[in-house]
Amino acid sequence: MRWWSLANLVSNAGTWMQLTVQNLLVLQVTGSAAATGLSLSVQAAPGLLMGLLGGAAVDRWPRKVTAAVSQAALALVAFTTAALVAFDRLDLTVLMVLAAVTGLIATVDGPACALLGNDLVPTEDVPSAIAVGSMVHSVGRLAGTAAAGVVVAFLGTQAAYAANGLSFLFVAAVVPFLTPAAGAGGAPDDAAAAPGPRAPDEGMTAREGLAFFCRRPRLVALAGITGLSAVFGRNYGLTLAVLVTGPLHGGGGAFGTVSTVLAVGGIVGAVLAARLRSPSVRLVGTLAAAGALLQVVAGLSPSLAVLLVLVLPMAVVESISDTAGTTVLQTDPPAHLRGRVLGVWRSVSTLWGLAGPPLLGLLMELAGARGALVTGGLIIAGAVGAGAVLRGRALTAAPATA
Repeated sequence: MRWWSLANLVSNAGTWMQLTVQNLLVLQVTGSAAATGLSLSVQAAPGLLMGLLGGAAVDRWPRKVTAAVSQAALALVAFTTAALVAFDRLDLTVLMVLAAVTGLIATVDGPACALLGNDLVPTEDVPSAIAVGSMVHSVGRLAGTAAAGVVVAFLGTQAAYAANGLSFLFVAAVVPFLTPAAGAGGAPDDAAAAPGPRAPDEGMTAREGLAFFCRRPRLVALAGITGLSAVFGRNYGLTLAVLVTGPLHGGGGAFGTVSTVLAVGGIVGAVLAARLRSPSVRLVGTLAAAGALLQVVAGLSPSLAVLLVLVLPMAVVESISDTAGTTVLQTDPPAHLRGRVLGVWRSVSTLWGLAGPPLLGLLMELAGARGALVTGGLIIAGAVGAGAVLRGRALTAAPATA
């Protein structure tokens, strides 16, 4: 697990280094802000359309092999992009093809790597493993973003892509040496090692994963809570940027400070979340409602100092809620269905990821930054509260009906 965490730290730093310069590269190649948005949509589209199939593949294929091959494929895409940039052969069409290929590989790589990390620890330590992964992601994001400016300034844009390619290769090199914990849920690897014939197509359909997801009220409720939070409560890069530079009369430096506090809060939250043992959807809902109410107060902040005081607990609550929700998502299904359930989740989360920014932008146009934060927070808290009341009534009525 220590080697896997180190590999993911290197990979996350490389990924964020590339993401930091990616939009700049698209602008340099096309000169169009619309093309920048289009490239992001093209990269996200496979997650929406192919997420179910990617999850089914993860359930069917040996997990370690799947993770290593997908990481090597992502490295190849990064190195190809670096070479095209270096030789000035990159145009809009090639950019879109590379973005689509990256998104397609990610439909398999995401669930494979997530479940492989969980396989490295005993079942009772999975929440801690997910929290460590969240902390590694936050630290990698800070390191990669900071390194991007230095690397591009001295070595050029292509160096960021080359560095990301090397980080993927490092992960691929580590994977073969990982040993799953006894009794971990790596069903495909276990099945591959077992003697006798296999029927890989039997019971491994994407439809089975979708049916399981829809039949599990707790997973549907988790999707609803997370979706509302993603649309109305998590786009702080947009809402807080407008709040800081608008009503609070701050500049880019002030928003940079807010972003740093958000990142620190995410790390603190991940450390605290490592103590979780049996998180539930109720805990996720409670934390989402608490974060939403903090967001309402943040929207009414009279000064930057007050906002900074509120931003830290907002990020801590969000990080713990994310870890709890991810734990439920990755441990609730039986082992042989977890890849497909994560595939369903990828499709759903891609949908609200694409729909969220335009909806939030429209809300900000109508109500301003303060109004968007307050309204969004009230929507989330109200929906969670209404769901809790309805569930309580259903549980009360069930014995009477019986």
